[in-house]
Amino acid sequence: MFKKIFIAIIVLCLLAGIYYRDLLSYGWMQASGQVKILMNVEEVTDVLADPSFPDSLKARIRLIEEIKKFGVDSLGLTPSKNYTTFYNQHGKPLIWLITASEKYKIEPYKWHFPIIGSFPYKGFFDSTRAVSEERELMKQGLDTDIGDVSAWSTLGYLKDPILSSMLNRRVGSLANLILHELTHGTLFVKNNLELNENLASFIGDQGAIRFLKFKYGLDSPELRTYEYSKKYNDAYSRHMLRGIGRLDSLYKTFGTNPVASAHYDSLKTALIANIFEDADTLLSGKRTLTNKNRGAGRWPDGKLPNNAYFISYQTYKSKQDIFKFEFEQKFGGNIKKYLTYLKEKYPSL
Repeated sequence: MFKKIFIAIIVLCLLAGIYYRDLLSYGWMQASGQVKILMNVEEVTDVLADPSFPDSLKARIRLIEEIKKFGVDSLGLTPSKNYTTFYNQHGKPLIWLITASEKYKIEPYKWHFPIIGSFPYKGFFDSTRAVSEERELMKQGLDTDIGDVSAWSTLGYLKDPILSSMLNRRVGSLANLILHELTHGTLFVKNNLELNENLASFIGDQGAIRFLKFKYGLDSPELRTYEYSKKYNDAYSRHMLRGIGRLDSLYKTFGTNPVASAHYDSLKTALIANIFEDADTLLSGKRTLTNKNRGAGRWPDGKLPNNAYFISYQTYKSKQDIFKFEFEQKFGGNIKKYLTYLKEKYPSL
């Protein structure tokens, strides 16, 4: 009897391994990538005590410690062991992120993972594997976008390190990044990534402004630089969100289940090109557009972005006005009270 049960369990495990082989392979790859990083981190205290490490970068590490303390004490973010270690990337990207969308609909393709839920993006520590996955998605007729990212959160499961690339950021951008990632460790709702990323973006932005005022003052160049950049970035994000609305309106004219055609593709391409051409006029051209935010004719590879490009604006920026209204009208701009309310409202992992 026990022998039969044992054999049955082995068979079920083998069948599960075959059925979930892609997920298991991906999980192993990600775990291996994360372990490789964790095996090569240095304690921040050791880095700060190293006489060969540049003083200017040591100052940035100390700044991260200040940002983290401010986030916990003044904003109500959850204390963690994050950013107490350091990983030197040696100028190389660490993780590549893929997003995908329907061809004639701004709708994210979602990947499903045990425990943590569904995501409209997928990360890879192996660029070759990322490119291979992107090709498979393209074969399915999906629009795709791929690029490297500067940080990620393990939601408190692991001790996230300071990455060397972070130290090259401006003060405001660095504060935003750290507070954004710490927000994920404070509140992360399963299967609601738009809420998670929009909230982290909102807290990162509002928290960065408060940190800059606290550390440098109301008339500081650090605050002015950040607010100027924020003004442009907010305008660009709103423009992209309006672009999503324009594209959705166009795609609705194609019918409920459109078949790919040269005519539809030409209409789509023309509208996307127009959206990026219009972006050139934001803030009366006072800011030079980066490669990521350039008009259609000036992209480095000469390839116009597709639907997948717009997914990140849905994921990270589509709920900013909702959060801002609630934050200001119901909580008087008090982030700590607002986060307490949100943690009670939403069950977190």
